[in-house]
Amino acid sequence: MDRNREFKRLIPWASKGGLAILDQGLISGSNFLVSVLLARWMAPAQYGAYAVALSIYVLLSIMYQSLVLEPMAVFGGSSYRHCLRGYLSSLLWIHAVASIAIFVAFGASAVAARGMAHSGGLAGALAGVTIASPCILAFAMARRGFYLDLSPAKAAGGAFVYSGVSLGALYVLYHRGLLSAFSAFLLMGLAALATTVYLLIRLRSELPTTGVAPDVRDTWRRHWSYGRWALASAVAGYIPAYVYYPLLSSFGSLAQSGQLRALMNLTLPMEQTKAALGMLLLPYAARVHDQRGRSSASTLSVRMTMISLGGAIAYWILILPLHGPVFHLLYSGRYMEVASLLPIVAFGSIVWSAAYGPAIALRAMESPASVFVAFSLATVLSLLIGVPATWAFGLKGAIWGSNLADVLSLVFVVVVLRRKIVSHSQSQENVVSWKGATP
Repeated sequence: MDRNREFKRLIPWASKGGLAILDQGLISGSNFLVSVLLARWMAPAQYGAYAVALSIYVLLSIMYQSLVLEPMAVFGGSSYRHCLRGYLSSLLWIHAVASIAIFVAFGASAVAARGMAHSGGLAGALAGVTIASPCILAFAMARRGFYLDLSPAKAAGGAFVYSGVSLGALYVLYHRGLLSAFSAFLLMGLAALATTVYLLIRLRSELPTTGVAPDVRDTWRRHWSYGRWALASAVAGYIPAYVYYPLLSSFGSLAQSGQLRALMNLTLPMEQTKAALGMLLLPYAARVHDQRGRSSASTLSVRMTMISLGGAIAYWILILPLHGPVFHLLYSGRYMEVASLLPIVAFGSIVWSAAYGPAIALRAMESPASVFVAFSLATVLSLLIGVPATWAFGLKGAIWGSNLADVLSLVFVVVVLRRKIVSHSQSQENVVSWKGATP
């Protein structure tokens, strides 16, 4: 009877998880197709300008994710869950101020690039990313709004519309001879803007109007207090994942950096899946923590770890026996000389997936500083071994250096979470004993 009840409870969560993965897959897939099509259709100089501008957008998106979207998932599931409509209005004001800052900073960069010699299409690309970035980031916020209400289906619908419009418009631009880095960014921005307006109208009609709308300045203070540590954690996690590319090119050759990228491309489906589940699980975990306190952290961590770890193991069980044909299909027979290293990459991916649950639990407890401490310690210690290993053993040393960071991240994040739970339990026991001793 209990098993049947648990199974019935899992069905809606499996459905929501599948829709969250679909939502993320549509966005990631359309962005991947856009990059591939632009590489095929644009001149090398124009595509280079697009790549430079895109790297700037990626930096903006990391900052926005840390300062706006991740705190939004936490506070929307806890402190502001009774006034979601007003909370979203406050976030839109914050987004408006951020958009003005983007226009000023990157608009000035586009003007400066226009006056530079041999800048190619860089000025147009920067102008395009200046216009498109606020729209695409607003689209990300609108999609996240539905996750606060645990409704990923509507977000996936918006992602479907955006993907179809952007890819269709790109095809039209190409066949009319209007394709450039500027027009590519512009059409993505317009597609995002149109979809955002549609999603915000739906959110306005569906989110409850209960509760007093939070003050914009108070909302930003809370976001900044949380987000600065989330941003630091993102940087700490970024370093061991990407530092070995320049190290390999310095110690060995650019070809080894390409080999590492070819191997790591196989981890991307799991990373995208975890990102999708994070949009759903983080507000849920924050809501549970707000209602039940830190006593729920251990159970939540175990459940989320089992979901992520089970998915990673299932994925690699499917991929590893077929790694030869997969490499041949993806790379047309290239990089076959490093295909045998894929099991080592899989080990790191599985361990990193195991760290997912404790990290989500700490974020839900509004403790991103703890995640930063755990990831920073892991990064520093892994680099002390990983850098000499890369110098001595090349590609294999770089992979093991990255894997060491994953192992240490898991160990440290579990230790930090356990200490927080134990300290909370001890403080509760002290309060109870103090009350019992009071006459």
